[in-house]
Amino acid sequence: MTVLLVVAKAPVPGAVKTRLCPPATGVQAARVAAAALRDTLDAVRETPGVTPVLALAGRLADAEEAAALSAAVAGWLVLPQRGADFAARLVHAHADVADAFPGRPVLQIGMDTPQLTPARLAAAVRRLADADADAVLGRAADGGWWALGLRDPRQAVALRAVPMSTPDTGRSTWSALAERGLRTVPLPVLRDVDDWSDARAVAAVVPGGRFARQVAAVRRTMVVRA
Repeated sequence: MTVLLVVAKAPVPGAVKTRLCPPATGVQAARVAAAALRDTLDAVRETPGVTPVLALAGRLADAEEAAALSAAVAGWLVLPQRGADFAARLVHAHADVADAFPGRPVLQIGMDTPQLTPARLAAAVRRLADADADAVLGRAADGGWWALGLRDPRQAVALRAVPMSTPDTGRSTWSALAERGLRTVPLPVLRDVDDWSDARAVAAVVPGGRFARQVAAVRRTMVVRA
């Protein structure tokens, strides 16, 4: 059974989605992040045949929507993120999952793609299970990536050589996996949420979700301020 690993920050004002400010305030940005995370957790929970795990930076108790987020991960293994930078935290998260679930493949996502559906996640899990794939990589429209799947999660050590949060992160990740001899298969390209234009575009894709409602709430206050 594949482990579906969500790597996320606790949605604490001032600590998440700061590139949404302005137009959002720090509290509004954290509420948007909390909505994105809750929508993502829902999609993971509804994906059949996977074991959900959360690798968390920070404390849910300090976050916006703390009670709802805690309820959403009830029964999940929640691992603290560790490492000096984001690449190290990803490597450690995969290694910690490998320790907890020996021999299992891992599909890792973040909290910046609330448009994910159980069907799309299930398709990625199936692709990772194909005989011709050692890894799968879902690139993001900004040059990064939104999903990384590994048959052997300890191969995430390749990420140590990858500069994160750059327009070349996706390409560099693909190259780093290839240098380790891994056969990597692409997943669909998605837009992740970094700035306000991303938030509006992704909200339009999933207008019925919590994320879209929180983006709409920020837009209403923009009208009031004007």
